[in-house]
Amino acid sequence: MINTKISEVAKIVDLPVSTIRYYEKMGIITDDYILREQNNYRNYALEIIHYLDVVKKCLVVGFSINDIKSMISKNGMSKDEQTRIIKEKISEIEDAQKKLEDSKQSLNDILELDITCEDGFGKY
Repeated sequence: MINTKISEVAKIVDLPVSTIRYYEKMGIITDDYILREQNNYRNYALEIIHYLDVVKKCLVVGFSINDIKSMISKNGMSKDEQTRIIKEKISEIEDAQKKLEDSKQSLNDILELDITCEDGFGKY
């Protein structure tokens, strides 16, 4: 097993060391990925890189730290529950996309009305 120091992991995954420590404290990074030396320095299994990339992607799409913690916990949730939660998130994203598309269309409609603003918005 190849081990990496926290500063190297932080650099590779583009996260502050403090965030990695926070993930440990919250249980997002489990002991499966950490080997403590006698001087209490942390060494991380190389697999932590891919794992943290997945965590970052989950956060970007709107999962909370607690959602992620539940999904990775050995006793947290079943595969079916994980699938359901991910599908719910996809649905939320699709709803947000629809709202954005509707907003975009509304703005295009306003442009097509050729409204001038010299006399105040909406006055012809």
